[in-house]
Amino acid sequence: MKFIVQHAELLAFAQSLLEGAGVRADRASLVASNLLFGNLRGVDSHGMQLLPSYLEQMDRGLIDGAEDGETLSESGATLLYDARNGLGAVTADRCCEHVIRLAKEHGLAFAVARHANHFGAAAYWGRRISDAGQIGFAFCNASPIVPPFQAKQARLGTNPICMSTPGPHDTSWLLDMATTTVAANRIFKAWHNREPEIPAGWAMDKEGRPTTSTDEAYHGLIMPLGGYKGTGLAVMVEILSAILAGDAMSVEVGGLRIKDRPMNVAHSFLAIDPARFLGPGEFDTRMNKLTDYLHSATPGAGFEEVLIAGEPEVRFEKKRRVEGIGLGPGEWERLLTWAKKYNVETPRYNTEEHG
Repeated sequence: MKFIVQHAELLAFAQSLLEGAGVRADRASLVASNLLFGNLRGVDSHGMQLLPSYLEQMDRGLIDGAEDGETLSESGATLLYDARNGLGAVTADRCCEHVIRLAKEHGLAFAVARHANHFGAAAYWGRRISDAGQIGFAFCNASPIVPPFQAKQARLGTNPICMSTPGPHDTSWLLDMATTTVAANRIFKAWHNREPEIPAGWAMDKEGRPTTSTDEAYHGLIMPLGGYKGTGLAVMVEILSAILAGDAMSVEVGGLRIKDRPMNVAHSFLAIDPARFLGPGEFDTRMNKLTDYLHSATPGAGFEEVLIAGEPEVRFEKKRRVEGIGLGPGEWERLLTWAKKYNVETPRYNTEEHG
């Protein structure tokens, strides 16, 4: 069973829940938009299924929904920000503002935030920067649920990497990837929706054995992407975020499922102004040419076309803006629990069977 809600109603519902938790309207709108972005693009692991966890963390005092954070230092094209345990989307938004501003002045800029929280889909922040005409990067370390290559104990997070190029949303290149085979929240989503199995290759049990059991995966380990290569990329993100921020790293990091301490993750953002390297319009021309080269490759067996990073999500968004967004039974129940707590009206919905 899926519960289908139109995107505008789901956005208003999420904002009302956040305001019910005491979040100021402008911050609530930002967080709700960030989560809806995930659902619209088919990345449901980073959509509304995260909202109950955010609300619980605030309810427990582990996230400060009223905090904006502050700049600790600014030197040339670099900036260090203290989130002061505010909402992750608020921190990321402030840092993106700063790197956009600094890149206009210096040609590129790099900002790191400490004492931060989950910021939703990294793609939202990469695009936030690329919408200003700059190449945008976003990184974040995460809860330790991934073993290093050759290990069976978790020491790293899914540590996402995002890069977004300027241009129209339906044709520009937008990469957002975990450094694991799959984003952890896809497994958590399956568990909350009581799905018994996940695809092979996603996760391992507590002993480091590959598993397709959702329950074993939820209580086990996430598979690194490409073995030692995924571990290397995850460590790279840990260095660019936690190490530079002077913040919690590896097993020191909290998480949305950890109830006794704040997350204390670190964010980092990089902006590059392509106009410092190429003449007017030349970056767009060259990106279009590269995209054409990729699209012109003959599809392999089992595929009908060759797509670039971001294209599948664009197609999802066009469809979901018309047909609505489907939420699993577990997600829906958790959202309604918080709606009852904050006396928020349930949005209109339809149901459909999901095989």
